Amino acid sequence: MALTVLAPAGANDTAPRSARRGIGTVALVLLLPGLLYLTLFFLVPFVSLLMTSFGVNDPAEYGVFTYGFAWQNYIDVIAAYWPQFLRSFWYALLATVFAVLISYPLAYFIGVRLRDRPLWRNLLLVLVIAPFFISFLLRTFAWKQILSDEGPVVSTLQMIGLLGPQAHLTGTGFAVVFGLTYNFIPFMTLPLFASLDRLDTRLLEAGNDLYAGPATTFFRVTLPLSVPGLVSGTLLTFIPAAGDYVNASQAFLGSPSTSMLGNVIQSKFLITVNYPQAAALSILLMAVIVVIVGFYVRRSGTDDLL
Repeated sequence: MALTVLAPAGANDTAPRSARRGIGTVALVLLLPGLLYLTLFFLVPFVSLLMTSFGVNDPAEYGVFTYGFAWQNYIDVIAAYWPQFLRSFWYALLATVFAVLISYPLAYFIGVRLRDRPLWRNLLLVLVIAPFFISFLLRTFAWKQILSDEGPVVSTLQMIGLLGPQAHLTGTGFAVVFGLTYNFIPFMTLPLFASLDRLDTRLLEAGNDLYAGPATTFFRVTLPLSVPGLVSGTLLTFIPAAGDYVNASQAFLGSPSTSMLGNVIQSKFLITVNYPQAAALSILLMAVIVVIVGFYVRRSGTDDLL
């Protein structure tokens, strides 16, 4: 007669539970440096910025403020700088659209058409990332010289009659959007290339076999499969472009009439020294960008990017 020994309830779970506890401890130890880094260099500065945005300026001493709860800072900056708000997002949107129009054909050519030519493919990729080896400020300043009134672009356009004798390119919205587009093209091209590089070309051949034209194949096959790269590229372009203050600066491609929100924040922090208003503008800019990005990502069906 066989005897069955019943173990105490939960005895068999002791080892798995201890193993899970050990894995959880290891995971916590591995995450701790990253959490500490985010706390020190993101959360603490953000809380400090938020507290500053409600501060009250000391009328008796320049550049000094006390912490308080002054909602009026937000009302004042919105009333005073709403044109810069709209201009920032409008310029960023234009730059993002132009970057897509330039980068998508380039990424498609490198990732799909040159798939069997690694030498040319690698050469073009190097050319795409080559601007990163030069300072952002130097690149923008170089375009200021090229687009200046004495530069080759204005002279050529005036010679063929596309610009009047007193017309300018620098200090205009065109120059600012051009600078934003140029500086952020690599951020658009590389994510698109990463998506198109994984594209199965047999799907394109299947579209041709099913009598789909090039346009139909692109909109029904290529474009949907490259949406993750497109969304990533537009976010990497739109977000920094909305907060950019270099291209729109009067010292580079802009003028007072083309100033963006980044220029106002820079001025408030470093020139006029109004820290509460500068912080309020920064918080508003971050809040609007978070709302726009969240809506855009969810509408595009790529929630996993959040």
